[in-house]
Amino acid sequence: MEEENQKKVKVPLVSRDTAAGADFSRTILAKSVVQSAKDETDYEKEESFIQHYERKVLTSFEQYRTVGILSLVALPLGLFIGLVEVVFANGLSFVTTTRLSNPVVLTAFLPLAGVFIALLYYEFGKGAERGMALVFEAAEGRAKVPLRLAPLVMISSWITHLCGGSAGREGVAVQIGATIGDQLGRFFKKSSKLFSESRDTFIVCGIAAGFAGLFQTPLSAIFFSLEVLVCGELKYKSLFPSVVSAFSAQLVAKSFGITGYKTWVHAVKFSPELLWKLLLMGLIFGVVGAFFSVTLKHTKQLLAKTFKNPAIRALFFGVILAVAFIFLHSGRYSGFGEEITHAALSSGTVYSYDWILKLVLTVLTLSAGFQGGELTPLFAIGSSLGATIAVLFKLPPQFVAALGYSAVFGSATNTFLAPIIIGFECFGAENLPATVVVCAVAFFANFGRSIYGSQKKIF
Repeated sequence: MEEENQKKVKVPLVSRDTAAGADFSRTILAKSVVQSAKDETDYEKEESFIQHYERKVLTSFEQYRTVGILSLVALPLGLFIGLVEVVFANGLSFVTTTRLSNPVVLTAFLPLAGVFIALLYYEFGKGAERGMALVFEAAEGRAKVPLRLAPLVMISSWITHLCGGSAGREGVAVQIGATIGDQLGRFFKKSSKLFSESRDTFIVCGIAAGFAGLFQTPLSAIFFSLEVLVCGELKYKSLFPSVVSAFSAQLVAKSFGITGYKTWVHAVKFSPELLWKLLLMGLIFGVVGAFFSVTLKHTKQLLAKTFKNPAIRALFFGVILAVAFIFLHSGRYSGFGEEITHAALSSGTVYSYDWILKLVLTVLTLSAGFQGGELTPLFAIGSSLGATIAVLFKLPPQFVAALGYSAVFGSATNTFLAPIIIGFECFGAENLPATVVVCAVAFFANFGRSIYGSQKKIF
């Protein structure tokens, strides 16, 4: 019994303090291990960050080098496109002057002109008749823009305007620029890996140069080229090269006497009352732009399906258009529509139906197979519509005409920045706040429609 008690006494007893100390030691050890692991992880992260930073610097250096080289190439590209636009613009001026000297006789030849254009594309086109659709697909690497597109669209546009068709010129200018840009882009892509991802940049530069050279609005040309290919995306990687090409084309064209339309328009003082008027006008302009786009698309499809032979289609509708142009104010709706635009922006005579007749006749002209652009007629449609509805809003006609000029263009092309800037370049900075509001509403009110059916949309 005593032995057992002695054995029990020999058993060491662990006090609470001693146990707590042991737990504390184990906790410290665990924390030390965790901290050591964390330090090691932080070191690895720091090392990874340095490596990542080095890679980013090297990548950025490569990107800047590519942009620098592209910008150097964009200079002669813009100069050359500017010279081509001079030839095109002077040709348009000559045929327009010739038509105005004898409008009835030359407009009577419009059906035969349409047949000739159809045969021209049938003989030499080989896919070039798709026009702007090829430009959009080429920017995505899904197609090639054939070099023959440029002379074909130039000659066809001259013939259309000579015989009084209602069409514009910017579509031709853009196609010319994009064709030349794509040819150069494919050449550089084959010659160096440095340009393997730059084909769309060459097309953007071509669009900017073509637009700037003909319209003499380099800023709007830059942003139009950056945003028109993909709605909701700005191709900022092409920004600086497009700036170089646009200004070089604009300067060389200007040196040869090409001028753009610019006039100062007095702005109305901004107020809450003006704001709701601007919102409503933006809605009207947006719907009209969308209506033009949708009508053009479906009319082209309908006429192509009904008249499968392009020559017969052009002959049939050429007769209808010729009669309309001759009897509707003796050619008022032929050509670009600059007479209507000038009247709307200078307190001239504007009929309440000018905008709808110009819209319908332009849609029929382009759907029948005649060649030309859409933007110049859109300027006429927007400005005459603005001058017409100005009375309803009790605002100066020139002020609303200038807003319609920009907003209908933006709505029909599904672009936002370019129409705002073209309003600034054409009419002055004083109208900028009102232009932003109207163009913003018009952009959202166009239901995502565009005259360019191949325009990609991510917004």
